[in-house]
Amino acid sequence: MDAPKMTVQTLAILSTMMDDPTRARYGFELMEVANLKSGTIYPALARLERFGWLESRWEDVDPSDEKRPRRRLYTLTGVGYRAAVE
Repeated sequence: MDAPKMTVQTLAILSTMMDDPTRARYGFELMEVANLKSGTIYPALARLERFGWLESRWEDVDPSDEKRPRRRLYTLTGVGYRAAVE
């Protein structure tokens, strides 16, 4: 599969993820740290996941206990890490 288009937004996401490559981050956190808008970040995250550079999962919490919705967590894959290093 080809690599995702390297836009400024994609590079900002990858740069943020590389700050701590093993840490799972949620979309709003990435949006704030990478200084991106929601209309930009979520399509870019979906694209990076489609290319196998990110994996996502729902956090394992009870929304009523946390008093907030569950978060979708994103982590770099090995492929994504190697591509970001390059």
